[in-house]
Amino acid sequence: MNRDRAPMLERITRGEVLISDGAMGTYLQAAGLGSQECPESWCLSHPEVVRGIAAAYVSAGSDIVETNSFGGNSFRLASFQLAGKVREFNLAAAALARDAMGDKGYVAASVGPTALPGKDEGRTISAEQLYLSFVEQMTALAEGGADALCIETMSSLTEATQAIRAAKENTRLPVICTFAFGATPRGFFTQTGVTPEQAATGAAEAGADIVGANCGIGIEDMIPIVRRMRAALPGVPLLIHVNAGMNTIMYGKVVFNATPEYMASHVEELIRAGANIIGGCCGTTPDHITAMARTARNFLTMPGHPGVSFRHRV
Repeated sequence: MNRDRAPMLERITRGEVLISDGAMGTYLQAAGLGSQECPESWCLSHPEVVRGIAAAYVSAGSDIVETNSFGGNSFRLASFQLAGKVREFNLAAAALARDAMGDKGYVAASVGPTALPGKDEGRTISAEQLYLSFVEQMTALAEGGADALCIETMSSLTEATQAIRAAKENTRLPVICTFAFGATPRGFFTQTGVTPEQAATGAAEAGADIVGANCGIGIEDMIPIVRRMRAALPGVPLLIHVNAGMNTIMYGKVVFNATPEYMASHVEELIRAGANIIGGCCGTTPDHITAMARTARNFLTMPGHPGVSFRHRV
């Protein structure tokens, strides 16, 4: 079945809620990825596995699938002695997701942080070095067939701003930027002390077309973050990728405790709070996405539903 292939931002503007995919790393580990292996290398060594993950999410109801490229920047790849593979890995990551999605929806290329703190945060690399690393990755992802760039799991506004700048100045793709928050006694903050309001407004001011949050917390804690971001930015679309609860170690394995039914039970609240794109992060599976997609689509087709709290900026 072909889904609506109008531009992503156009569909959001007219009031749709799009469904994204779930975890990549969790799935790769289940398929045999070793703890010391580079996940992005599987785009070349195990392309059928990577393509199959995306295809499973498409079958589960995802309008958007992400690429296996989260750690595909030169700094992260250097830790595996693979810094020279940036272009090759990212081209393959985008092409595999594109092949799996076909014309049914969109490919959002995953761009994670470098994992290096900035000079203003104890960093040993400059903002320009960050920028150039992101340019190398993002241009390959765009060439490989991505429909959007998803800068995700950010903590630092400095790094997020350089990533957004790299995307805007070197591609023509819509740019998503999401941050990871932790719950503290004082409220929700990134690891560098950024609040949801600061993250959302900072990313939007830097040029992001879609902002939001991912990872770090469970779905019940994500709802107030959505409300705060929506209040700060009434006219910017919000993307939310939620963990399947908090992880625990059971028989030597990492286990996430939120069932598909539990995740789905909070989807209506996310939509009412103002989320425009909903998907999963760590621990989520195609079963989670199927349940969440069903709930979202049922809610949005109910007579008299309140719709999405969203007024697109002009």
